[in-house]
Amino acid sequence: MAARAPVAAGRLLPGFQKWYYNLCGFNKIGLMRDDTIYEDSDVKEAVRRLPESLYNDRTFRIKRALDLSMKHQILPKDQWTKYEEDIHYLTPYLEEVVRERKERDEWMKK
Repeated sequence: MAARAPVAAGRLLPGFQKWYYNLCGFNKIGLMRDDTIYEDSDVKEAVRRLPESLYNDRTFRIKRALDLSMKHQILPKDQWTKYEEDIHYLTPYLEEVVRERKERDEWMKK
């Protein structure tokens, strides 16, 4: 019986993730998950390193979300960001920036 629990949990997890993704609400104003990351110095550097097309897309999504938020509106349902379409475009750049910062900190300790 205990051996079956992880398999059942594995099937339930994607459903829960989709439910929680829709519950957060940022997708209803056209944002992606990486658009909502708190901007500290690492995130700012990662955004600076984005290719121009990704940077422009991010800027458009954020400006549109701010406009919709000011108007107390949401996008039509067919324009919502879907869970399956939400790519983590900033994560590779952010991981690289954090790795470089940690490496720089290690060098400064010596």
